[in-house]
Amino acid sequence: MDYEAAIRQVRVLIADMGTPPLINDPTLQTYLELQDWAEGARWAVKRAAADALEAIAVSEVLVSKKIRTQDLTSDGPAVAESLRKLAAGLRAQADDDDPTLGGTFEIIDAGRSRLEAEEWRVF
Repeated sequence: MDYEAAIRQVRVLIADMGTPPLINDPTLQTYLELQDWAEGARWAVKRAAADALEAIAVSEVLVSKKIRTQDLTSDGPAVAESLRKLAAGLRAQADDDDPTLGGTFEIIDAGRSRLEAEEWRVF
């Protein structure tokens, strides 16, 4: 499988285009494998990107925390929450793209039931 193209797509979705990148290629490949990526599976790429964003969010909370000095404020938890919302949005898009998650319903036979206007009497 050609992981290079999928890794590039994940990087674009998480805006990890800097040098050096925040997340290395083997880690992104692992996220793709965990999502059962197959060539052309857009939903798996989006889910892998969501996993990567959540990993960045956890790192942000662990490292940055909420810091306030005289002239500088850093709010790691707020940044992490924004990243989690982006991850949730990507997962929702992936669910929309995934044909295996199409709407389904099941008809359950309730056996003998009363009609809408029928009364039940207890004697």
